[in-house]
Amino acid sequence: MLDDIRVDEAIFQLRPDFACLAITAYGLRNGPTDERSRAWLEEASARPVQAEKIESWREAYKTFGAKPSRTRPSVDALTRRLPLPEINQVVDAYNTISVKHCLPIGGEDLGHYEGAARLVVATGEEASEEALGTPEPGEVIWRDDVGVTCRRWNWRQVARTRITEETTDALFLLERLEPLSMEELKEAGEELVDLLSKLSPDVRIVTRLITSGN
Repeated sequence: MLDDIRVDEAIFQLRPDFACLAITAYGLRNGPTDERSRAWLEEASARPVQAEKIESWREAYKTFGAKPSRTRPSVDALTRRLPLPEINQVVDAYNTISVKHCLPIGGEDLGHYEGAARLVVATGEEASEEALGTPEPGEVIWRDDVGVTCRRWNWRQVARTRITEETTDALFLLERLEPLSMEELKEAGEELVDLLSKLSPDVRIVTRLITSGN
């Protein structure tokens, strides 16, 4: 699965500093928000927002014509909803790491995924859910073999691949731009793996770092 994930070279032309840490987790045990995941959310919500990291994503949105004041990068939207909302234990875990490190993280249910994840520049003809709308030509999107899985890089995910309490196998996409360092990206991944392992001690984790030419 991880070996087939692809980021088009056109994305690196837009932002040469882009990197993605992809993490697959097999054998998750999810459930409603509990005291443990609530404590994670509360701790992350109390941290100061690192505005310079969010601004970097706003600038990235402008490179493909998106208005970040109307369609906000996911981490920007999250930090405007503090304290963080309670969703379910696994989503609480990756939202915690997203806000703690101020980097976007996508979570996908592999049971509803078709083929490999690809980050591409849209043609405008990709299939998409009605509620999400059709991507515009030139827009950066994540997709699988069925169609769009997340519009405008990390703005909004389709309902089809959302992580629910029934999810057992998942893909997490941790997306990096400067000034977030590659070392902090690695740390964020390790922290997410730690939280997932606390939720599901028997979970099997595989990771891959995706950069230009890799």
